[in-house]
Amino acid sequence: MQQVAIIDFGMGNLRSVEKAVRFVGGGAIDVLVTAEPKRIASADRVIFPGQGAIGDCMAQLAAHGLEPCVHAAIREKPFLGICIGLQALMDESEEDGGTRGLAAFRGRVIRFPRQDPAGGFRLKVPHMGWNQVRQTTAHPLWEGIEDGERFYFVHSYYVDPADPALAAGRTDYAVGFTSAVAVGNVFAVQFHPEKSQRPGLRLLRNFFGWRP
Repeated sequence: MQQVAIIDFGMGNLRSVEKAVRFVGGGAIDVLVTAEPKRIASADRVIFPGQGAIGDCMAQLAAHGLEPCVHAAIREKPFLGICIGLQALMDESEEDGGTRGLAAFRGRVIRFPRQDPAGGFRLKVPHMGWNQVRQTTAHPLWEGIEDGERFYFVHSYYVDPADPALAAGRTDYAVGFTSAVAVGNVFAVQFHPEKSQRPGLRLLRNFFGWRP
């Protein structure tokens, strides 16, 4: 039986992620919600979910001594980042007056503009609700999911990777932004698969069949 560790750093949507993972696993996946580095290190797969502010996220990771084991998981095993779990992988974020990230990948996290650059009207932030994701690269986690499928988003900031080749999906909300990143054994998304009904559950199911 596969064991997946869902990183518990005291924030976010852990229970909804756990519930979705148990549903797609159908009893064949041992799901562990934990803040213990040793248990994360021993898991077969790791999910890093989250909602809220990046400053709080990084502070909680440090308080629980989780940064080294997260870096190890990024290097060594199938890893899925969700929302803050994507943003934290970058070098730094504009949020909270400037916050360092895990620097797993070169890049920044940028706030949406206050106004639509094209129309000049005030842009509603956070970007909240259903939006399309264009698949910019073929990847096993997109299997069975149509290009342009809609997923559920809730965020005020978006990632801007230094290397555009990291993007596995892009979305438009006044500006075009990277909504999925894929490199090696890491796949991370800005949207919430656990809240995205059929396509989101399919992505989670694909994650457990993925052999990077």
